[in-house]
Amino acid sequence: MLGLVSRTAYPTVPPRVDYELTELGRTLLTPISALHEWAVAHRDGIRHARAHHDHTADGRAEHSQGAHSSASAR
Repeated sequence: MLGLVSRTAYPTVPPRVDYELTELGRTLLTPISALHEWAVAHRDGIRHARAHHDHTADGRAEHSQGAHSSASAR
């Protein structure tokens, strides 16, 4: 089966549809679990970075000097 998820529809009332990861989709379980663990471990830093970004004018206030902030330099 191609794709990441298989879908099986049943002609019942009410309608029933089952979804299942394919073999290819199951290969994503390990990297997605690792990403989740990383996000949980770093959630405080992520929240801090978001708050810092939200409190700057455009998210680049720290870089107002130099080539990194100038749109015309890109």
